[in-house]
Amino acid sequence: MQKTALITGITGQDGAYLAEYLIKEGYVVHGIKRRASMFNTQRIDHLYQDPQIENRNLILHYGDLTDSLNLTRIIQEVQPDEIYNLAAMSHVKVSFDTPEYTANVDGIGTLRILEAVRLLNLVNNTKIYQASTSELFGMVQEVPQTEKTPFYPRSPYGVAKLYAYWITINYREAYGLHASNGILFNHESPVRGETFVTRKITRAISRIVLGMQETLFIGNMSSCRDWGHAKDYIRAMHLILQQERPDDYVIATGITTSIRDFIKKSCNKIGLSIIFQGEKENEKGYISDIDEKLFCRLIGDKYLPIIKKRTLNSEMRKNILPIVAVDPQYFRPTEVELLMGDASKAREKLRWIPEYDLDALISDMILSDIRMMQQDAFLKERGYHIFNYFE
Repeated sequence: MQKTALITGITGQDGAYLAEYLIKEGYVVHGIKRRASMFNTQRIDHLYQDPQIENRNLILHYGDLTDSLNLTRIIQEVQPDEIYNLAAMSHVKVSFDTPEYTANVDGIGTLRILEAVRLLNLVNNTKIYQASTSELFGMVQEVPQTEKTPFYPRSPYGVAKLYAYWITINYREAYGLHASNGILFNHESPVRGETFVTRKITRAISRIVLGMQETLFIGNMSSCRDWGHAKDYIRAMHLILQQERPDDYVIATGITTSIRDFIKKSCNKIGLSIIFQGEKENEKGYISDIDEKLFCRLIGDKYLPIIKKRTLNSEMRKNILPIVAVDPQYFRPTEVELLMGDASKAREKLRWIPEYDLDALISDMILSDIRMMQQDAFLKERGYHIFNYFE
């Protein structure tokens, strides 16, 4: 029989990739999206079907994790075989500015879903995936982090997700729900939100080489993260709910990279070599060399003179602006310096193996953003207004 899945946060990066994956697997997918006065469905537009079409495999519902009656009604109508709770206020820095809202959505929102399944007597019919996070580990107690590593969250986001993690386990043990946590480490893609650091980097570099932006401003460049591709991680979500018994799994690559090195690798993909000078809030990154053949092939000949003027060996080197600089406003009140996961359990029990390494991920992201920003550059050169992408 055809399975039915309900995805909260379907318009986000993970929700969009998961919806596409499940539809290809033969599912009927229902998604919950928040009501807004503007369309925010760009990531799933290619999957969208007109409501007048019969036997659709993608159906959207207006809803919000802060509204328990709404969630209960949707779950009752859909009667899902699987629920993937991906919706969250997921920006760690912003969670310090909106701690109460973050707790309501990320923490209590999970409880509302679990309780709805229990009250609707769907315990034996519906499996639940809860999107947990490596931010649970925060000030890490061991390296690498496994399912047995003690948690030490360092942000309102991490603390809210800690509640969601434990309430999922509590409902599993108390009521017999097939409810599992996926402790996912950082996972990125070309459709990652623009204010998340990896996408902020690839978009800004794309704009800089096309002459539309001068400098990328960043926070702590020494922070190290375990980055994978979202396409690999949504496969793990699905595998978790196909297991006979519910359980909790770390999903990670086991390789950690600093933000500084992520910037270097992103620049190298389009032919730029970067060196960093200074320390802490005074650190800046400059172009030291250019692979002109690679740059011209990917970016275009006409942009080469502009970028050559910004290299350290140019005639204008005394007045060169950095392409990367630190802005203390992006520092967090409590920093997480190092995250690196050990996904041995997932590899053994789920047979999950990532298909993308970091180089492939960065290539996918930077080349996608180059293409997107080239469209903006074309419009700007012809006098059209384009949007700014500054945070």
